[in-house]
Amino acid sequence: MPEPRPEVLEFLRTRRSRPARTLTRPVPTRAEVEELLQIAARSPDHGKLVPWRFIVLEGAALQRLAALVVELGEGGDQPGEKLDKARRQFADADLVIAVIAAPTESDKVPEVEQILSAGAVCLALLNGALASGWGANWLTGWMAHDRAFLSQALGLSGNEFVAGFIHIGTETIVPPERPRPDVAALTTWVRA
Repeated sequence: MPEPRPEVLEFLRTRRSRPARTLTRPVPTRAEVEELLQIAARSPDHGKLVPWRFIVLEGAALQRLAALVVELGEGGDQPGEKLDKARRQFADADLVIAVIAAPTESDKVPEVEQILSAGAVCLALLNGALASGWGANWLTGWMAHDRAFLSQALGLSGNEFVAGFIHIGTETIVPPERPRPDVAALTTWVRA
């Protein structure tokens, strides 16, 4: 008979991301970030390929990325409002952990499973931060897939991309609950 963990189940039932724009200092210490990364690294990983890695962004690095968003966005097709929102994602942040999807060639584990593993790492990192009492949010944006941004800002290779920018900090407001999907309408039970 399984032994339920009611406190964990209640956390999962009620977890709620905090908007990145509402997060501020203080942020986790290096030791606390390292603990969160250990938690995230326990995500499912078929074949033990570790098709992901982390880049911890703070201070001047975030300002550099914000400036690069503007530089690359103005030369592209990003409208002003969208460009400013993308810039603020870095300029207004104090701590962002980029989860890098880094799929590898494998005869046994398809690329899609490796990418899903990187997504699982994002959620585990997000939930680990929230369970630790921090505010946290998982963002992407056009920068997560823009080759010029990925190589210039983060030094990523051609097969890598950002699965998520995980913002972590102290929450300044508790957001209201939002509508959730109707699980019954999304579920099919197959018994035969």
